[in-house]
Amino acid sequence: MVVYVTGASGFVGGHVGRELRAQGHDVRDAWVDLLDPPRLRRAFTGCDAVVHVAALYSFRAPERELEAVNVRGTGNVIDACRAAGVHRLLATSSCATCGPVPGRQATEADSPPAWELAVPYKRTKLAAERLVLAAGGICVNPTTPVGHGDRAPTPTGAMIRGVAAGRYRAYPRIGLNVVDVQDVARGHVLALERGRAGERYLLGGADLPISEVFAAVARLAARPRPRIAVPYAAIRAGAALGLVNRNEAILARTPAYFSWAKAARELGYEPGPVEPALARAVEEALSVS
Repeated sequence: MVVYVTGASGFVGGHVGRELRAQGHDVRDAWVDLLDPPRLRRAFTGCDAVVHVAALYSFRAPERELEAVNVRGTGNVIDACRAAGVHRLLATSSCATCGPVPGRQATEADSPPAWELAVPYKRTKLAAERLVLAAGGICVNPTTPVGHGDRAPTPTGAMIRGVAAGRYRAYPRIGLNVVDVQDVARGHVLALERGRAGERYLLGGADLPISEVFAAVARLAARPRPRIAVPYAAIRAGAALGLVNRNEAILARTPAYFSWAKAARELGYEPGPVEPALARAVEEALSVS
């Protein structure tokens, strides 16, 4: 299968491109601006499928930039697929469009809580996902990928670098579903080959309190683990004073745990342990710090 991958120079996209090649697909990944429809159409011509990974993952970027890249850019990708005769579209969405749900694991049948839609990144990813599903595409929804290659870094990568460098002394009382980015890449290939049109698939790993994630990163970096648990009221107060990023504060309200049972059932997705991926992430973080 000839597959074009958008965002192949990024963290997740780079792994997706390598995994597609490893599974025998012919990958095209030359960079094209998502806001340049004619070039997108030319790039997609002759392809059997497009895997749209490119996105702006930021809690600090202006809303207009997030809207342009994540929503308008995705619309352009869909239009270019139609114009170029590409009939298979897989888009990288986010677990953020499925939850979290207080008190339990969220699934593909769930939606994010209303208060979290105040976060522009989350709102634009949800809008982009809806465009893809309405067009008959497939979405995969990674949870919190970790591993090597997060050079920009993403907000997750920046968090790992901060803990590995010993800059964190405290942690919020939340949790995350953490997954090896290589498992996420394999999940993309499975979804491309086996996924059903109009469906979304959570690609997750292990549900972990963030205190355990920070402790594992600190141990791997030979740093003292952060030991101060910060209540949500303090995080909210910090955001009001401008000491904490407002969007990150909103997302620190409830644990973000997710089930990947649907991907296991329909795609054969089976993630491995996250500790080796954290070790690779920490090794890279220490090399650039």
